[in-house]
Amino acid sequence: MNVPSDLYYTADHEWVRIDGDIATIGVTDYAQGELGDIVFVEVETEGETLEAEEVFGTIEAVKTVSDLILPITGEIIELNDGLNDDPSLINNDPYGAGWIIKVHVSNPSDVEGLMDAAAYKASIG
Repeated sequence: MNVPSDLYYTADHEWVRIDGDIATIGVTDYAQGELGDIVFVEVETEGETLEAEEVFGTIEAVKTVSDLILPITGEIIELNDGLNDDPSLINNDPYGAGWIIKVHVSNPSDVEGLMDAAAYKASIG
């Protein structure tokens, strides 16, 4: 299982890449494996500012639908339009082409509540 060391992680199995005041967010390799084949991603919160731990969308797999939880407070500024045509990008490349949203970070200290790669690996066994 792939857990890149340059990312932050949540207990909800999402990853966060910080670049200045922009965070790119997606679901982990572990999450996509547990979900199975991803068939649809819905995010209707573009342009909205949400608090950490709020639901920003849903991800639908063949066997289940799960909420997507925002790991940090900020404004959702971009959606990965490629997921509209090919949601399986999340299965095939969860840390690259399968990213879900980009967020303008409002509270940089939110990152302190996230796990590093070692802690995330320990949490998933």
